[in-house]
Amino acid sequence: MKNLPALRISRRLPSACALLCLTAFICLPTFAQEEHHHDQAPPAAAAKPASDDTDYNKLPPLPADAHTDQTTVVDGKTLHYTVTVGTLPVRDEQGKVAGDLVYTAYTMDEPNRPVTFAVNGGPGAASVFLNFGAIGPKHLNGVGNADDSASDPTVLSDNQGTWLGFTDLVFLDPIGTGFSRSLVAPDEAKKLFFGPTSDVDYLSHAIYDWLIKSGRITSRKYMVGESYGGYRVPRIVYELQSQLGVAMNGEVLVSPYMNPAVDSQPDLSPLPWLLTLPSITAAHLEREHQLTPEAMQAVIAYTLGDYATAIIKGNSDPALQQAMIAKVTEMTGLDPTFVKESGGRLDTEAYLREVWREQGKVGSVYDSNVTMFDPFPWSPWPKANDPLLASMIGPTTTAMVNFVTQVVGWKTDAQYNTLSYAVNEAWDRNSPATREGSVSQLRQTIAADPKFRVVIAHGWDDLSCPFMGSILTVNQMPVMGDPTRVSVHEFPGGHMFYTREPSRIAFQKIVEDMYSKH
Repeated sequence: MKNLPALRISRRLPSACALLCLTAFICLPTFAQEEHHHDQAPPAAAAKPASDDTDYNKLPPLPADAHTDQTTVVDGKTLHYTVTVGTLPVRDEQGKVAGDLVYTAYTMDEPNRPVTFAVNGGPGAASVFLNFGAIGPKHLNGVGNADDSASDPTVLSDNQGTWLGFTDLVFLDPIGTGFSRSLVAPDEAKKLFFGPTSDVDYLSHAIYDWLIKSGRITSRKYMVGESYGGYRVPRIVYELQSQLGVAMNGEVLVSPYMNPAVDSQPDLSPLPWLLTLPSITAAHLEREHQLTPEAMQAVIAYTLGDYATAIIKGNSDPALQQAMIAKVTEMTGLDPTFVKESGGRLDTEAYLREVWREQGKVGSVYDSNVTMFDPFPWSPWPKANDPLLASMIGPTTTAMVNFVTQVVGWKTDAQYNTLSYAVNEAWDRNSPATREGSVSQLRQTIAADPKFRVVIAHGWDDLSCPFMGSILTVNQMPVMGDPTRVSVHEFPGGHMFYTREPSRIAFQKIVEDMYSKH
């Protein structure tokens, strides 16, 4: 399928300031750049599964911090930078080291550089997706788009959408992801690391510790988070601002999961159906080569108008229901019988199979135009892994492991967890913090600092964290000074829209403009 030119809509808050997904990257890449290593340590033994009587604090130590000097060429300009792979100790309430957090930092030897901290989501995803996919100086080619093959050679190239030209970058891998690890027993680790409140607490302290360790406490400071990272970031920034005394300048939320309330109660509320219809329509428009900002503005207007009214009225107005079903059929290109039997309310899993059923394929929840053959086509429910994740994990993991151990020279044979299903399964989803989301913290941060800025970015064709969720959330926020301080933007692509270079570069320019305001 032909990629469209990069498109975007900048939605300035008319009223003021403006969900849960797993994402990451992995196989061995080819590197053409020169390498220069120093501060290397001998290889450390991999952390082996331990029995209940194991002293987890006696695991073999991870290597000392390692550095390498590299270059990347962006828009004809050569950037010279240092890559550091290092660790930060994570301590419990008694000050005892309970975990090792591993980070990858890209820094340039220039004065007055801002620094940006990056986290992915899951919970259970390492930061490699943002690193090699979106904003780091190198980009992993051939991953995340239609027809990409997981078995193709992995190659890193200069990232024309990197943010390194205007900010240093620090990618944090939460405990249990990447090479980061717990040093305490599983029950204690669950309490210290695998819940929304403890997660925010130790990651906030890790950022503080890196700033002190690196002598950067007076630098301008930003955060970026993707997916569940979009839940983390507003809460971490608020924690840093209100509890640790670290003033942040702004945050960027990529395909964020930040407001679980917008997709609740599908039997009573129109919100769940308002979230999915625009993204499903965008996917159809893209297949027809008709996806434009103007077309999507009309889709959004219909969704917030006649469609919402029809959903709310339900069977009390049969004529309105019939007209809505006809309109949804036209917008989505789906089989009329399927739309009619769905009542115009398009369930995500049902749609992902229905739209590609004749080809014997199934679409990805992260981008329904990324498909694979359905290995269980006669099953009443989907049984296979998501097509996009199934194609990404191998090349992403391999690329990161090779980069860290061979290019940077941080020698370890420990397992690298791009996506940790163990962390995801251990996560405390019953916490009130999970149900509350992070919109409250976002509002309070914006209210407390009149110069604080936020960019929220989505791909049109994302059904895991649909862009309408952010639009609806932002539209309900009060006016707090300059309404341009928070903006929502949409691009061609899905959850990881940045795998498409035109979208990635357009996104970079928006963020650079935001940084230039400080």
